[in-house]
Amino acid sequence: MGQKTHPFGLRLGITEAHKSRWYAPKALYGELLVEDQKIRAWLDKRLNKRPPNAAVSDIHIERTREELKVVIKTARPGLVIGPKGAEIERMTEELQYMTGRKVAISVIEVKNSDMDAKLVGEAVAEQLVKRASFRRVVAMKCDAAMAAGAKGVKVRISGRLGGAELARVLEVKRGSLPLSTLQANIDYNTAEAVTTYGVIGVKVWIYKGMFDATQRDETESNAAGGRARARGRK
Repeated sequence: MGQKTHPFGLRLGITEAHKSRWYAPKALYGELLVEDQKIRAWLDKRLNKRPPNAAVSDIHIERTREELKVVIKTARPGLVIGPKGAEIERMTEELQYMTGRKVAISVIEVKNSDMDAKLVGEAVAEQLVKRASFRRVVAMKCDAAMAAGAKGVKVRISGRLGGAELARVLEVKRGSLPLSTLQANIDYNTAEAVTTYGVIGVKVWIYKGMFDATQRDETESNAAGGRARARGRK
């Protein structure tokens, strides 16, 4: 009946790994969950919401008894690390003060920003805030993703497009998007463009091909839920 599901949540524990990897007893779970959310919000505000934009696409958090490990995926690692590592040291100190735990931050470079749903969504939102032609922006980003090697891409924006009185939806699709196939590697994310005439929502789906049983991700680890499991094919 046309019910929608989140592409990441549908595949979680099957082909996708958890973004927070730790185990806690019931009494501590809520506190650590809120702490994870605060860390993500703080890093997003610091790195993505103020210039220069560090283009952070994802944040993974791991915990052991002794240490809190934060893995930042970014298209501009130089801005996150800073000159001679000064910026990353400052962030480590502030997170340690915020959480009261020993913190280690590691940075992974996103090689191709046109193949990352979060970065594509943020780029579309940025152009919408600058009052660029919304149809042209969406079509250009879809074409750029396909040129970068995507097998399919869909961008959907909704709100008062172009400052129109009535909210509407624009959807542009290229290639194929097998959303019901669990083996399909589909990157999905959202962004918001806060314009003077209201908020415009941006949704991005990028189909990168099928998961391979031998495929390994740089963010994989030995932590609980740290490894995505490719399904065996018959």
